[in-house]
Amino acid sequence: MGEALKGYSWQKNAYLETEMLNATPLIEVWRGEFLESQHRGHAVVCNFEGEIIEAWGDPEHVILPRSSCKILQALPLVTSGAAAAQGLTARHLALACASHQGADIHSQLVLDWLGQLGKTDADFRCGTQWPRDIPASNHLVKTDQSACRYHNNCSGKHCGFLTLAQHLRAGPEYHEVDHPVQIAVRAAFEEMTGETSPGYGIDGCSAPNWACSIAGLARAMARCAAGGADPLGKAASQLRDAMMAHPELVAGETRACTELMRAAPGVALKTGAEAVFIAIIPGLRAGIAVKIEDGATRASEALIAALLIRLGVLEADHPAALKRLGPIHNWDGLQTGQISALL
Repeated sequence: MGEALKGYSWQKNAYLETEMLNATPLIEVWRGEFLESQHRGHAVVCNFEGEIIEAWGDPEHVILPRSSCKILQALPLVTSGAAAAQGLTARHLALACASHQGADIHSQLVLDWLGQLGKTDADFRCGTQWPRDIPASNHLVKTDQSACRYHNNCSGKHCGFLTLAQHLRAGPEYHEVDHPVQIAVRAAFEEMTGETSPGYGIDGCSAPNWACSIAGLARAMARCAAGGADPLGKAASQLRDAMMAHPELVAGETRACTELMRAAPGVALKTGAEAVFIAIIPGLRAGIAVKIEDGATRASEALIAALLIRLGVLEADHPAALKRLGPIHNWDGLQTGQISALL
C-alpha cells in the first residue's frame, strides 16, 4: 500500500471513530414484521436566536451542506444590489435557490435570464447535465438534441453567480474559490451559520461548497426564517419568500421540495445531495437541518417530513407526507410495510 493511501486510510478511520459513529438511528423501514433497513443520522432544530431547541445525533457534526444551502449562496446576489440593478423578480430569486430538473418552466427562465445578461450557455461553469424532467428529456431524444449547461440543476444558481460577477465587474471564472463572487458567498455563509468554515469541497456544479456544523446550518436557516433589518436579514427574507411563492421552480413536479412546500404553505424547503435537507419556518422563526449518514435521499425526505409534522406545520395524513413517511405499497397496491421516524 502506498504512503498516500496509508494516510488516507488512517484519516478515514479516524473520521469514522470521531464523527460518523455519533449518528443515531432516525428512520426505519419495515417489511411486514421485519426491520428491513435503518438509517442513522443527525438533526437539529434552532430558534431565531441560534439556540438549539431539539437535536438528535451530534449537532456539532461537520458536513458539506451541498445544495441545501443555495439560499445562503444567493445572499450576495441580493445584498450587493445586483438583483435590483438587473430587475430580477421573485421567480428569478427562487430559481437562484433551486435544484431544478430542467423542465421547460426552468430552462426557459434560465435562457431568458442569460439573455438579459448578454450571456450564453458557454458562459456557465456548471457543466452539462441531462434534464431529470421526463418530457424535457424525451423531447431531446426525439429531436436528436444534446443536453446543455442550462439544463443543469444548478443553472439558476449559476445565473445568480453570473449576475453578481457582472455587477462586480469581475472575471468570467466565477466558480473559483478566490473569485470575488465566491469570496462574497463564503462571507455570507459564515455570517449566517455563525461559524468559521473549516474548509470546502467542490460541488457537482464546480462551485465551492463550504462546510459547517449541522447546528450552524440550522442556525442559518433560523436566521432566514426570522429575517431582520440588516442587509443579510432582508435578503434572506426576500429569497425565502421567493422560494415559498414558487415551489415549482425550486425543484419540480413529483420532487419532495416542491410537493412538501405545497403541503406546508409558509415553509421553505431545500434538499441537498448525500441526504441533507433544510427547512425554514418563518411562522415559528425556526430552522431545521438534517443529514443522513448513508446519504439515502428517501431517509432525509422522510425525516424532514417527520420534523415538519412534529412542529405542527405539516399534516401527517397529507399525501405529500405519506409519500415519504408512512405505508409502503407494492406495484399491485398491497401494503407491504412502513417507513417511520424515530423521533
